[in-house]
Amino acid sequence: MNDESSSQNRPQLPEHFRERHRKWLSKLGILDRPWLIFGSSPSPTLPPELLKTHARVDVNNSGRTAQMLGLGPADLTVRKKHKPWSEHPTMQTRGLLWYHTEPLFLMRLRLLMMPRVRVGRLMRASRMERDTIVELVAGASPRETGNTGKATNGVCALCYALYVGVPEVVLSGISVSKNGHSYNERNKARMQVSEDRFILGILKDRPNIFTTEDDLAEDVGIKLWKAPESA
Repeated sequence: MNDESSSQNRPQLPEHFRERHRKWLSKLGILDRPWLIFGSSPSPTLPPELLKTHARVDVNNSGRTAQMLGLGPADLTVRKKHKPWSEHPTMQTRGLLWYHTEPLFLMRLRLLMMPRVRVGRLMRASRMERDTIVELVAGASPRETGNTGKATNGVCALCYALYVGVPEVVLSGISVSKNGHSYNERNKARMQVSEDRFILGILKDRPNIFTTEDDLAEDVGIKLWKAPESA
């Protein structure tokens, strides 16, 4: 009886949900590639070798920093519904996973109303689906942790990558200790620190998760990424 009750209480998604996202990512050509998840914490560490081998996945408005660095369009951007477009009005990305509540056709209309934004393929997911993926991958929920009970979009992007079966994930520009964003000087206080620490602490020993950031490696224990040795 307890086993049945526990099974019913576990987070669930429709069986076709994961396969639909895998097919979409396959059409983008990034399902079987390693991912570089690029967040917006200040002074990101971005080894040029990674850009040659890994699909770049921008988080929210980190693509603005990528543009400043001359990196070109992202392979994928993962974006919150309410993230202000004024912070990155010239976003360019081959694929956009937009956490939104509207139907896809209305989301496409919104994008068409922003003539400087360039999006190739569009996929929608709800906030509930995003948070369910985190819980499915981590085997635990940050609901009772911190002020919001939700991980940031960077950590959610990591869980999404693991959920769809990406072979390797490297975190860059993601921090649990630095305030502010790489694309402005407002030095906004970092939110959801406890939630991110909680989820990353569970996932840190997985063999296919790395980071380029010394502070994240020290704060959470994720392995530092090292460039492969030349033959």
